[in-house]
Amino acid sequence: MQILITGATGNLGSAVVETLLKNIPAQNISVLVREEEKIQAIKAKGINVFQGDYDNLSALENAMANVDTVLLISASDQGNRIQQHRNVIDTAKKSGVENIAYTSRAMRNRETLAHQLMEEHFLTEDYIKASGLNYTLFRNTLYMDVLPLFTGEKVFETGIFQPAGNGKVAFALRKEMGEAMANVLSNEGYENKTYKFTNIEAYSFYDIAKALTALSGKEIKYQPADISSFQEMMKPTGIPESMLQKVIEFNTDIKNGQEDEITKDLENHLGRKPTTLEEGLKTLFEL
Repeated sequence: MQILITGATGNLGSAVVETLLKNIPAQNISVLVREEEKIQAIKAKGINVFQGDYDNLSALENAMANVDTVLLISASDQGNRIQQHRNVIDTAKKSGVENIAYTSRAMRNRETLAHQLMEEHFLTEDYIKASGLNYTLFRNTLYMDVLPLFTGEKVFETGIFQPAGNGKVAFALRKEMGEAMANVLSNEGYENKTYKFTNIEAYSFYDIAKALTALSGKEIKYQPADISSFQEMMKPTGIPESMLQKVIEFNTDIKNGQEDEITKDLENHLGRKPTTLEEGLKTLFEL
């Protein structure tokens, strides 16, 4: 196996590479990175390093020479993500790559999504399936790591104020999802499978407030907000309108049950139970 990891220096990509190094020889791993300053440290591990991004077709071709498997880590939503994903998929096919894996999102129903940027993940899945390549799709739950962004820096003074209602999310740590993905990539065949990496329990913001209360000794309350109240509360923060809209759409999908599906895929491919909410919050909030 010769595997290429794109987006290898991000948090998820780094976790994948870290576990792959335990499972397969370093010389069997190639990575695509944007930042020149990170190249030498990665090369020192024995990994093959190529500099480039999803818009650079010649860099993609160089990176995929003699590679049989590519893990496409989804691009940022700041650019033309769909075209960037297609560049990677098309180059893989042109280069004779046999297998492609993709980091998608675990949402219940693409037809009723509020956060339309999530649809781009499903469009990428469609394009991969139509490519004729053997594929593996990793539908990952919302990262537990982002909870401090949802709760805000002053959560221990103000509590939690979000328009998510009673909705729940099967939050899991990004590092553990990367570990499970690497275990699949290095130990299983590419048989057009879809994995849903979620925790084994789903949590509401009520659960998060309760856990933070227990961990900190301070009473934390969650106040479900309506959208207009939430918008008014956020205005003084100076958050850009486009970003505020994304937050509202995330919360709307949570409220509508898009993020609460539970599977054992993550547990099975970690070989242990995923980190619980309370354990994760203890680390994330340094409690």
